[in-house]
Amino acid sequence: MRPRETLAPASTGPPADPRPAPRRWRAGARWLVSARSADPYRDLGVIDARAPRFNQAFVGTVALLAVVTGWWWLLAALALQLLIGLTLGRRFCLACLLYFELVQPRLGEGRLEDSRPPRAANVVGLVVLGTASAVYAAGAASLGLALGALVAALALVAATTGLCTGCEVYKLACRLRGRPFVSCPLPPRGA
Repeated sequence: MRPRETLAPASTGPPADPRPAPRRWRAGARWLVSARSADPYRDLGVIDARAPRFNQAFVGTVALLAVVTGWWWLLAALALQLLIGLTLGRRFCLACLLYFELVQPRLGEGRLEDSRPPRAANVVGLVVLGTASAVYAAGAASLGLALGALVAALALVAATTGLCTGCEVYKLACRLRGRPFVSCPLPPRGA
């Protein structure tokens, strides 16, 4: 006969976080973090909260460069990059690859958030950047410049302050449709 298994006494503290604790190891002069609770390329319902801000900094900087230099083709390249990222996934988004492969391994995974508002903001950015590059190419340089400057300003404000206009418009649209926005289903780390 097998001995009877005993139950461990119930703990009185908060439940343990089921996600694995990140393992850190030293590589050169930097610490690298190995464990992620969400795979950035497969778990598309959530995103590291710092990734959209990194993307906004990338888009805002390139759009500002396009506005300052008059290189309207940079606006078209940004629109194309957003289109590729939105249709083919984060693995094909240049800013996403830079963040998830170079930055996140060094900083560790940030707080996870719902990916729908940043995705909606990317759609808005795609439409405005596509329009800006199209009107610029059609000869309306001042309108293209104004639209490019609008994208640059909004993206850089979002990157520096965290106030994403496209994300807030998405949440407002949810509320206006009678379906209030409910955020990411994953609990915050440590809860």
